[in-house]
Amino acid sequence: MGEIVLIRHGETTWSASGRHTSVTDLELTENGVSQAKALAPLLSGREFAAVWSSPRKRALITADLAGLDVTAVIPDLAEWGYGDYEGRTSEEIADEDPDWSLWTDGGTGSGGETPDEVAARLDRALAEAEPLLERGDVAFIAHGHSLRVAAARWLGRPARDGREFKIDTASIAALGYEHGRHAITLWNLTAAAANGG
Repeated sequence: MGEIVLIRHGETTWSASGRHTSVTDLELTENGVSQAKALAPLLSGREFAAVWSSPRKRALITADLAGLDVTAVIPDLAEWGYGDYEGRTSEEIADEDPDWSLWTDGGTGSGGETPDEVAARLDRALAEAEPLLERGDVAFIAHGHSLRVAAARWLGRPARDGREFKIDTASIAALGYEHGRHAITLWNLTAAAANGG
């Protein structure tokens, strides 16, 4: 039985500075390009039944640099819609609204998504991917918050519990099974960690 392999895109200028990035379509930094290329050896032993990417450039470029051929672009894998908080850091948002939490309040204003809306998107992607696991792994190349929600939903937990899963840029995680039950089988593996760095 295969696994759903979660791959977070490589570094962008905004991810490096902690700015919330959803619909803004950024390129990878030079470091992000190196990170994405370094994923290839970590993925080389896997047999992929499908490789699905978010529509954003940063995800598609990461897939290409990691040596993966995207079989479908899946809008449900896009990053959480932050709405008015797009491009702002958590510190900037806290100065204006100290009680706000993405995990409970969601995005604000036009384009902002609630936790339930994001969960519904990831539930669809997971439900479509799971039957394919009989043929091999399914890659989700996507984003920090959306992948954390995917992990929470795989475990049957609410979207807000994604806050408990730290995920670095250009990292790999895997959703699989333990004794027939959904489990996280790998989490936040980067090339640096795999090489002892």
